[in-house]
Amino acid sequence: MSRYNNNNQYPPQGGPPQHHQQQQQPYYAGPPQRSHTNHSARSPVSPQMSNQYPPNQPVGYGGPPGSGGYNPNIPHQGYDIDDSDGAGLMNNQGRAGGHPPPSAYPYGPGAPRTSSKLDRAATMNRRSIVHVPLTDGNLVMDCPVPRQLLQNAHFKGEREFEYMRYTAATCDPNDFFKERYTLRPTIYRRQTELFIVMTMYNEDDELFVKTMGSVMKNIAHLCTRSKSKTWGKDGWKKVVVCVVADGRKKCHPRVLKVLGAMGAYQEGIAKDTVAGKPVTAHIYEYTTQVMVDQDLKVRGADAGIVPVQILFCLKEQNKKKLNSHRWFFNAFAPQLNPNVCILLDVGTKPSGTSIYHLWKAFDRDSSIGGACGEICADLGPSCVNLLNPLVASQNFEYKMSNILDKPLESVFGYISVLPGAFSAYRYKALLDSSPGVGPLASYFKGETMHSSGDAGIFESNMYLAEDRILCFELVAKKNEAWLLRYVKSAKASTDVPDSIAEFISQRRRWLNGSFFAAFYSLAHFTRVLTSGQGFFRKIFLMFEFLYNAINLIFNWFSLANFYLTFYFLTIAAANNPNDNFQPFGEWGETTFSVLRNIYLAAIITVFICSLGNRPQGSRIIYILAIFLFAVIMGVMLYLAAATVYLVVEPHWGEYREMIQLMQVQGPFRDTVISLVSTYGLYIISSLMHFEPWHMLTSFIPYLFLLPAYVNILMVYAFCNTHDVSWGTKGDNKAPELGGATKVTKDGQEVIKLEKPSNREDIDAIYQLNMQELSVRPDAIKEKRDKKTKQEDYYKMFRTRLVLTWMFTNALLIIVMTNSFKYKKDGTTTTPQPSSKDEMFNPYLSMIFWSVAALSAVRFTGSTLYLILRALFG
Repeated sequence: MSRYNNNNQYPPQGGPPQHHQQQQQPYYAGPPQRSHTNHSARSPVSPQMSNQYPPNQPVGYGGPPGSGGYNPNIPHQGYDIDDSDGAGLMNNQGRAGGHPPPSAYPYGPGAPRTSSKLDRAATMNRRSIVHVPLTDGNLVMDCPVPRQLLQNAHFKGEREFEYMRYTAATCDPNDFFKERYTLRPTIYRRQTELFIVMTMYNEDDELFVKTMGSVMKNIAHLCTRSKSKTWGKDGWKKVVVCVVADGRKKCHPRVLKVLGAMGAYQEGIAKDTVAGKPVTAHIYEYTTQVMVDQDLKVRGADAGIVPVQILFCLKEQNKKKLNSHRWFFNAFAPQLNPNVCILLDVGTKPSGTSIYHLWKAFDRDSSIGGACGEICADLGPSCVNLLNPLVASQNFEYKMSNILDKPLESVFGYISVLPGAFSAYRYKALLDSSPGVGPLASYFKGETMHSSGDAGIFESNMYLAEDRILCFELVAKKNEAWLLRYVKSAKASTDVPDSIAEFISQRRRWLNGSFFAAFYSLAHFTRVLTSGQGFFRKIFLMFEFLYNAINLIFNWFSLANFYLTFYFLTIAAANNPNDNFQPFGEWGETTFSVLRNIYLAAIITVFICSLGNRPQGSRIIYILAIFLFAVIMGVMLYLAAATVYLVVEPHWGEYREMIQLMQVQGPFRDTVISLVSTYGLYIISSLMHFEPWHMLTSFIPYLFLLPAYVNILMVYAFCNTHDVSWGTKGDNKAPELGGATKVTKDGQEVIKLEKPSNREDIDAIYQLNMQELSVRPDAIKEKRDKKTKQEDYYKMFRTRLVLTWMFTNALLIIVMTNSFKYKKDGTTTTPQPSSKDEMFNPYLSMIFWSVAALSAVRFTGSTLYLILRALFG
């Protein structure tokens, strides 16, 4: 017997494996039961039996033949697709017969460039008719993998590595288990510790291999942790990687070729109907021993790759990301019963040990229900992407969020959003407490909400940020006490938009979804009181909700607050009593007046473009607006620095007088406090986290693009609240009208089509038209269909929201742009014209001190996170 027959130890010890034929019985064991005692006792069978496919069963066991396997003691029944009975049947992705559709990407990894489409078509047509018995009405079959794939494999002679399993699912994801579909890890009776899902739409092969390669290297790292009770050389058996492609027609052809090179996909075996039932998903299962790297070269064990169990779910139709997650959570996870589920988007690249660190957080603390790592902007080779100011500003934004915001929320125990691009959940925590009630039930409401047309505009926008809803439902789960954590040591990079149009479109969904989801969580904050959280934890969460409410109010008035800051800085500079130092000389008042008019003109232009135009069609206007706001931001920074310099310069070097100035000069004190609490906080906190480099490379671009975040992104988002699309569309097929075919007749190209040609028929049609025209129809009252009514309702909501937002911000500006001169005794407040005397506005002072207070909370939370991380890991 082969040394690899029992445990598939990796790396193998000794010489080459001996080929053997393993006895198998059809077997279905149901979802594995998780042991709660210790990690070593989780597997329900002994290690010596854990890799048999299927495990040997007692004599007389007659379970459903769901494995697609065979018993060598029974005569061959002909249900593997390498049987030969005659003419071709298994043609590409359709019913029997016909040629496969031409591919726009005829060359896959390792394919010779001399291959022709004709040779490919001829090869695809050389098929065999096979008789595949249905298993409980389901099409399940084992397909031999190419022999070339096994040349670089260490494990040979076992069906797991020599056959790929194909299942044509004809049911809804919720009915997958009920319809008695099985998965290979269940057949092997393996305990799944980590279940990783990679969702994709139409991403190309470069993005796919970047993510898949990183995941496989992370799994290889798990196998090197020999001292771990959970992991070790056989750790790959406890990990399943699920790839869900959102639509067969949308999936990039070269991604299929990459999966084919890994053995997890074969062209030509899929069918779109089974016994008259349409297929909803094509499921390919294979334990691969090779990886396709970013140079599109196949790498094996010589590159440190361990076997990886891949479950590739190719959905027949494009039904959006939530439906892909429903396949993952409701179809596959109940069978595998994993401990931790990790969510990844194709294009996200986890670092070499990120998945281990993410899993370790759950292993260390049993109260953690969800966790996320640090998502960084992909800066490209040698950080060349930082030359793009848009990428640099997003890099700074991501970094400061991971330094200040995520640590603060992690200390409280509730992170407002665990990014779907890289996050993890404890599967047990996600399960519904009762049918239709629980985190997953609330999470998947958004899928039917957008398609049914019955959803309100508030709910539709709220579910644009469905991951925020899942986080809230998890923490507020009734009678349970789950917490969310930020794991700084788990890092992943992702591509960020590098063009204005793409950036605006992305933030439209982010901002609208986060705004309405935040409002939802604040409106239902009392649900935390009915959860199983402890008394002090509930107090912390109440404080966090108060903090989030204040932030939400500031976000609502950010449009007015930014303009008021600019306005008061220009007023203070224009009324500067020091004639020896004028920021713009004698042209100061004129310059400020022009800049204020430019500011207002830019805002109006952005509103107009946002209401009617796509960002792709108004790219030049948006670029011009960003440039104008960047100029205004530069003027604001210059005026703030000049204001501080005017007060400090006469007392430079005198420490006591500086303290006295802080006590006496109100505007000077407020300006200094505001600057230190923002920019000073950025520097100090970055140094504390030992990540100062973004301050050097990305701080300046972020400063100058900051007005665009407020005046462009928020305006476009609110002006498009009626648009609740996800950015991807389903398959739209026009009704058939008949074909017009180009043919050759007498050496001339003509169009062949069907049309009336008989004179009598033409006359009859004309007479019918005249008869119908002579009869005046009854007046029909025009009625709007359901879809039109919904669109009108959404647009009216958008109009009301934008008007309310504009009116409240404009009212605040009108009230606060009046100058107030206070008497020294502070007893009366009388509006008076601007003068050279000291100007003071209580609202501006309140804004500065509020910024300082919020920054202090963020800094305190970030510091506490570092202390707790150092103490408890």
